[in-house]
Amino acid sequence: MTHIFGNTASLAKTQRSLGPEVFEYPLLPAQLHGCIQSATPDIQYPLEVDYDYAAVRQATFRRGSNWSNWEELLPPRHPKVNMPVGNTPLVDVSALAPAHAARRVLVKDESRNPTWSHKDRLNTFTVSAALYENAQTIIVASSGNHGVSAAAMASRAGLSCIVLTMPEVSEAFRDMILGYGAYPIYLSADDRWPAMRQLQELPGFYPVSNLTKTHTGHPWGPEGYKTIAYEILAELDGEIPAAVVVPTGYGEMLYGIYKGFTEVQRLGHINRIPQLVSVEPAARGPLYHALKAGRAAVTVAAGPTVQSGTATTVNGYRSVVAIRESRGIAMVVTDEAARAAHRAMAQQGLWQEISSSAALAALNMVERFENDGPIVLMGCSTGLKEPTKPAQAHAIAPDIASLRAYLKTEFGFEF
Repeated sequence: MTHIFGNTASLAKTQRSLGPEVFEYPLLPAQLHGCIQSATPDIQYPLEVDYDYAAVRQATFRRGSNWSNWEELLPPRHPKVNMPVGNTPLVDVSALAPAHAARRVLVKDESRNPTWSHKDRLNTFTVSAALYENAQTIIVASSGNHGVSAAAMASRAGLSCIVLTMPEVSEAFRDMILGYGAYPIYLSADDRWPAMRQLQELPGFYPVSNLTKTHTGHPWGPEGYKTIAYEILAELDGEIPAAVVVPTGYGEMLYGIYKGFTEVQRLGHINRIPQLVSVEPAARGPLYHALKAGRAAVTVAAGPTVQSGTATTVNGYRSVVAIRESRGIAMVVTDEAARAAHRAMAQQGLWQEISSSAALAALNMVERFENDGPIVLMGCSTGLKEPTKPAQAHAIAPDIASLRAYLKTEFGFEF
């Protein structure tokens, strides 16, 4: 391509509806309200980016391959969006494998991304689209990782960023948003969306998060998550996992991983795709309930949960497609089980968000998978971002008796 995208190997050609009828749109502008031709009063179907797969020549997915090998299968990346993203490690935590499913268990540790979460993959391409559409200010509604990532990517690209967040956002998220030079606005959860819709009408303002009742999101965003599937295959040197367990909110990452594996199969590099397992808080679980009811999307009550990273009240249709087409499994996990998994992960040297650790809890609940191979758990973000209550610390005397008494009283540790 040599038009507005400059020199790029991308073979992206159109935006394509995921609804029951196939409708196509130009690659830009991004259809931020979903497919307008298939929308109903109940649902707006999301779009994905379609490619000229017959022209793919460079893609390889064996050990040593990386993003430079996958440019044909990704949207055009704007030159200003040049933060190194991805290439996160698979960490072996097989010691945590349940007895009934003894096999290799690996955590894809997304906390190694620049802003410590998987959202950097999504915003690599949403911010690229924004630049190609001549945006000046990014707007994002987020309670955490998405807003932080958008702030960082926008700042590096020379764009302003407004983050519509909530008063109860964790101090870590607030400080990161401010640290990247973005502008947080604190609103109630429901007021963020009307504010987003009003701001996006202003010249130069560009939303990189959802605008619709049933989540559609930015069509370019989930394309960044395909690289997770590519990287897993590359690190495993082509070995296909039995399953990938994905903490799931709106389901953009779930769908991106599904699409990545599907593309590699379409190109003839693998002969099957892994089963996908979605993991949601038991107090909400809209995807779980949508699949159970055979519906494209449902809205559930906002039950209280500590799994804040996946605490959505409506699912996205992408997630339904990913579970259905991968013969996957939808799971819900209690906060108690998620906390226990969080502690177990910490004992393996991984301090994840509680919502990320829920992937391990879900694994303990799955009786069997259809295929052999390792199981990959998605570790979405670091526990450093969890909301915490300030604790008052008091200095103690440095003698052995005082140290011993303190450790026993505070932590139950004796020596």
